[in-house]
Amino acid sequence: MTPPPQTDPAVAGTSATARLADVDALRGFALFGILMVNIPFFASGYTLLDIPDPARIAWHDDAVVNVVQFVFESKFYLLFAFLFGYSFTLQIDSAAARGLTFRPRFLRRLGGLFLIGVANAVLLFYGDILVTYAVLGLLLFLVRGISPRRALWVAGIITGTIALLFLTVAVLVVLIDGASATATPSEQARMLADGRAGTEAMRGGVGSVIGERISSLGNAFPLIFFFQGPLAFSAFLVGLAAGKRRVLAHPAAHERKLRLIQLIGFPVGLAGSLFYTLAGDDNLFAGAAHIVSAPFLTAAYAATLLRAFRTARGARLAEVLARPGRMALTNYLSQSLLCVLIFTGIGFGLIGRVPYAAVLAIALAVYSVQVVWSAWWMRRFRMGPVEWLLRAATHLERPAMRLRGSPRRSPASV
Repeated sequence: MTPPPQTDPAVAGTSATARLADVDALRGFALFGILMVNIPFFASGYTLLDIPDPARIAWHDDAVVNVVQFVFESKFYLLFAFLFGYSFTLQIDSAAARGLTFRPRFLRRLGGLFLIGVANAVLLFYGDILVTYAVLGLLLFLVRGISPRRALWVAGIITGTIALLFLTVAVLVVLIDGASATATPSEQARMLADGRAGTEAMRGGVGSVIGERISSLGNAFPLIFFFQGPLAFSAFLVGLAAGKRRVLAHPAAHERKLRLIQLIGFPVGLAGSLFYTLAGDDNLFAGAAHIVSAPFLTAAYAATLLRAFRTARGARLAEVLARPGRMALTNYLSQSLLCVLIFTGIGFGLIGRVPYAAVLAIALAVYSVQVVWSAWWMRRFRMGPVEWLLRAATHLERPAMRLRGSPRRSPASV
């Protein structure tokens, strides 16, 4: 039986306590996966064009690319989207418990998210997903009354439709061009030239980097909005259904379901990822299989963590992951900022100059810094700085920032 909203710990008390630790921990885990997928786009001008970087043709470069595709690609943005849908239900209940009008606040929140996303896409990373979240958030708001069962059906239909479109295109390619759809030599030469130009542009200064970001939006936007967007919305709906059932509020009550998700999700998800990795991401049949199987693996990841969090060691891991997760928006943007400083000419200019194994090592270092910094910050403040800005825009007020009793600088230390 679903507990009444006023008894749910997710909506009780102040905004600082109106959080589920597991939600924050899953969000912190998703941050790591998102970074592992996004950092190759900062490290090479060829990644967006989906062609190999001529400077990275060693066997270990291919091995690292395969690891990213197999373990991370297309899984973690779905987890983020699921948590967006789940948190949407918490926001509705929190507003109702405090007697606040939800609609104008949520619309202002989406507006703020949209503006932050535009700034991120232009200044830091053309692969920004926040603009898409803001637009799809409007649609989520319109269907907020949907039942959990129907939400799951619609999510499945959306995912199946996208996969069917991939299959249809794959069949047409085979019928028209034969089994191989390899680019012609002239097309390959043009893409290589574009990759070189993009790499050189990102080795330049601020104007050159921003210009490259803007010019790359034409390639990135259709992929994000028409491919990732519908799949993200399907994950929104799954999160909405889970939120209405309070799945993450009482994970121990769903132990059997979590085990079932693992038993089904890992075989299906890993098989689809293996096919996608071995066949190549330009194989549309493999792409269709990946679209269907990736949500299974995402769910299996989440179920495994939720079960692990119930153990002593898992509880410590959850505490570590929850700190960056509580300020996920700040950390998502700071990931882009740090990668700009590391790889572009604004900073160290390492784009195209380090092997992919080193790129992933840099990702691990960036995330480790975020974990430590987030722990330091959350001991002193209620939320991250970008979260503070978004909340101020949402509520049209200046939220309290510093925690009571948090360390303060003495006048002598300023």
